[in-house]
Amino acid sequence: MAGGGVKPGIVYGETDEFGYNIIKDPVHVHDFHATVLHLMGLNHEKLIFRHLGRRYRLTDVSGNVIKELIS
Repeated sequence: MAGGGVKPGIVYGETDEFGYNIIKDPVHVHDFHATVLHLMGLNHEKLIFRHLGRRYRLTDVSGNVIKELIS
């Protein structure tokens, strides 16, 4: 990620030497989506769409903005 309000030149998280297991600061895809939506000026908790009569959020029922990535 670069620009758009993201801190420049940082590394967030860490994996093992094989890049398979997360060692530090795991990020779920819902957290990533919530952060991107926040940087675009959208509230991910209020962005709801209907499908087959059920209300859904793009970040499902989870998703937290990763404050450490935002400048």
